[in-house]
Amino acid sequence: MCGQNFAHTILAHKNQHEINPLRVATSKSNNLAQVIPAPCNKLPHPVHLPHNRMGQITLIDSKLLGLVIKRLCYQLIENHNDFSGSVILGLQPRGIFLAENIVDQLKGIQPGNQIRYGVIDPTFYRDDFRRNDKALIAKPTEIPFSLEDKKVILVDDVLYTGRTIRAGIEGMLEYGRPKSIELLVLIDRRYSRELPIEPQYIGKSVDSYDNQKVKVTWKKDGAEDKVLLLTE
Repeated sequence: MCGQNFAHTILAHKNQHEINPLRVATSKSNNLAQVIPAPCNKLPHPVHLPHNRMGQITLIDSKLLGLVIKRLCYQLIENHNDFSGSVILGLQPRGIFLAENIVDQLKGIQPGNQIRYGVIDPTFYRDDFRRNDKALIAKPTEIPFSLEDKKVILVDDVLYTGRTIRAGIEGMLEYGRPKSIELLVLIDRRYSRELPIEPQYIGKSVDSYDNQKVKVTWKKDGAEDKVLLLTE
């Protein structure tokens, strides 16, 4: 990194083929990101975040978040066409806000298509459920259709260790045997995985430290649409 600027690139994945990435230059002076077209012949790089700065950094502001979600929608359309054999599941509690945004935009892009959408709560399928000293509060699971032979798109906001995703997959199997399961996440905290789980659709990859936390806030939850990096 040079001076007070550092750069990272958002890479759009589609069937493991590289498509036009976006380079995001972030300035510490205003903590905001600007999107700059990146040459297709250059490999994208995730953001490498400084660990010695206390407080918070804005990784994605409201305007950029809208662009990222729209890109993810078009990636889904490329792979799932009219969604006739596909369903979208938001993972409770935070993944449902991203999933609802995606479903709303898909309906706007393809108004004639029916998008089947449900939510899954992984609480009782977590591998640490009986180890937690505090009582865990479960959220509703609402899947008003069978998952038998369906292509499932599981949506969460932040992928960290992979354990919540594993629990969500175990829970959804009670609703049928899917034809396939894909994972879509807004933020992929690379190098933090404890299970062999990787997403097929990524909004942004982030290399962070153990004392840092990624927080996604939403208007639907009474805040602003943005992604923050918090350093303890």
